[in-house]
Amino acid sequence: MKAAVMTQFREPVEIQNLSDPAPGPNDALIEVKGCGVCRSDWHAWQEDWSWVGIKIDLPHILGHEISGVVREVGKNVRKFKPGDRVTMAFHTACGQCHYCYGGHSNLCQTGHGAIGFQFNGGYGHLVVMPAADVNLVQLPDAVDFISAAALGCRFMTAYHGLVDRAVVRPGEWVAIFGLGGIGLSAVQIASTLGAQVIAVDISENKLEMAKTEGAAATLNALEQKPTEAILDLTKGGADLSVDALGLSQTALPALSSLRRGGRHLQIGLTGKAEKGKIALPVDAIVLQEISFIGTFGCPTTRYPSLLTLVANGKLKPKSLVTNTIPVENVNAVLSSMTDFATVGFQVINSW
Repeated sequence: MKAAVMTQFREPVEIQNLSDPAPGPNDALIEVKGCGVCRSDWHAWQEDWSWVGIKIDLPHILGHEISGVVREVGKNVRKFKPGDRVTMAFHTACGQCHYCYGGHSNLCQTGHGAIGFQFNGGYGHLVVMPAADVNLVQLPDAVDFISAAALGCRFMTAYHGLVDRAVVRPGEWVAIFGLGGIGLSAVQIASTLGAQVIAVDISENKLEMAKTEGAAATLNALEQKPTEAILDLTKGGADLSVDALGLSQTALPALSSLRRGGRHLQIGLTGKAEKGKIALPVDAIVLQEISFIGTFGCPTTRYPSLLTLVANGKLKPKSLVTNTIPVENVNAVLSSMTDFATVGFQVINSW
C-alpha cells in the first residue's frame, strides 16, 4: 500500500510503498476512502504531546479522521463484512468496561488507544481497526466518504461537546473562540441548533467562513477586545463560551465573556508550552457560578443521531472541506498549520 510515513518529528513525511497490513481475528482491514489532516496530527508531528504520555514510535503513519470500505474481517468479527461502508471514532474502546457499558466509550482506558497515534492510521491507503465490532460505525448510504472523514474528529468532538456536555439551547448566545476545524464545526452545529453564535478569531478568512456557517456576529481579536464586545452585544454576557484552541489567549477571554451562571466548554487541548495548565479566574467562577465543562471525542452510541442529521442534510460537515488532496500533499498542509494558515478541513482522498 501507499502511505505517508513519519520517519522524523518536525521533518517532511515520506511517501512510501509498504506491505499491506493484515487484520487479527477481532479486527477489520479498511480501504481508506477519506482521511482528514487534523491539527492533532500536527501536534503529533511536532512531538508536542509527549509530556502528556502520548509517545509515538517511528516510523509511524498518522491519520485519525477516517472513512472507508471494509476489505477483510477477522474470523471473530460478526457485525461487519467486506464491502461495508464505515467510519470510526479516533479513540478505540474495549466494549467491556464500565465506561463502554455506560455509553461512554470515549472514556475507555482499556482499548487499543487512538488510531493514528498509538497505532498506524489513515495516511495509509489501508488501515487495521482493532475490535472492529466495537469500534466501527456503519455509514448511511446518504453520507459520502468526504463528509464522513470530515466528521471523524473535529466535527464529532464539537457535536458531543455542544449537544451532550454543554447542552446548548435554541436562542442562547454562544461565543466560540478559535476558528480552526473544531471552532468552525462548533459554529455550524450551534447555529443549526438555534443558538446565536459569536465567532472570534484573528483571521479574516476564518471569520468570513464562520459567517457562511451561520455565525450571527464575528469579532477580530486583533482589532477589538472580544470580551468587552461580547458583553455589550449580548447585554450581559454569553450563555456558553467555547475555547476551541487551547491557549490562555482564548480560554481566559472566553470565560470572561460569560454572563452569571454561564457555561464554559473546553474543547481545545494545550500544547507543550502550557503542558495542560492554564491560569483560571477561580474567584469569578465561584462568585458567578460559572460551570467549566471538559469534553473529549464522541461515544459511538452518539453516532446514530449525528449521522442521521448529516444524512438528512441538517448538518453539513462537507461544507467545511476547503480542499481534497492526494496523499503526496500532506506535507504542505502540515507546514501551513504551523502558521495557522489553513482554513477549514483538508481531506486526503487519493493514494
